[in-house]
Amino acid sequence: MLMTFDDFQLAKTADGLLPVIVQDATTLKVLMLGYMNREAFDKTVAEGRVTFFSRTRQQLWTKGETSGNWLHVVKMFKDCDSDTLLIQANPTGPTCHRGTTACFDTPEDEGFVRALYKLVRNRHSEMPEGSYTTKLFIKGPKAIAKKVGEETSEAIIEAVDGNRDRFIYETADLVYHLLVLMEAMGCTTEDIERELALRHRQ
Repeated sequence: MLMTFDDFQLAKTADGLLPVIVQDATTLKVLMLGYMNREAFDKTVAEGRVTFFSRTRQQLWTKGETSGNWLHVVKMFKDCDSDTLLIQANPTGPTCHRGTTACFDTPEDEGFVRALYKLVRNRHSEMPEGSYTTKLFIKGPKAIAKKVGEETSEAIIEAVDGNRDRFIYETADLVYHLLVLMEAMGCTTEDIERELALRHRQ
């Protein structure tokens, strides 16, 4: 059944507007909070891009109409009281006007692989002397790709031999060098997640 604006119980404290939480459909990171009136809701449903009602300008505002950083709707959910809307969306760029991924400065509960990738990106940006990662970036994508191939072969050998501990060790080397290659190629962990999510949906 298609969700409509009339499905919600609007609170008087929100001036009759519907609070909307936007979440990255892939990473599940909360991106922002906005408000919708009926027209903004219907426009969002019809066009598949998140449109809010700006309380300061008193007009409709489609996220990305000036920046190009659209929020493409994937799924929409009501909360248990039918007074808040959750939208899972695919962002095409930073959501916040500050240029950050989200409007909330929450600690990143991302796991070590993502933290390592951020470190790799910082190394690429700053290129500190004496860093092994810096040396890899200086050598370029071809050399890094060759290293990824070497680490892949070593991980395969340990897997075939049934050596779990050595397999973990070599796989850690492989993941690190793959992250470096990703950065050298200009792609992010989010890019990979989106591709995997797209395949899963198909």
